[in-house]
Amino acid sequence: MYDYRKLSGRIVEILGTRYKFAEAMGCSERTFSFKMSGKRDWKQQDICNAIRLLQLKEIVISFFFFKL
Repeated sequence: MYDYRKLSGRIVEILGTRYKFAEAMGCSERTFSFKMSGKRDWKQQDICNAIRLLQLKEIVISFFFFKL
């Protein structure tokens, strides 16, 4: 299972709430919660959208999405 604590912190830092992030991603808060808890996988397009929304640089992507 991946550790998404840094991702969660960045979401709050940039968009304020997880709800706003889910809305910007075009998914429900429940679907987003499943992704954050590992019950549903992040698709490549989801990751690309999140990178854009969260203004992440390529060098740090692994710290947010692939940390075990």
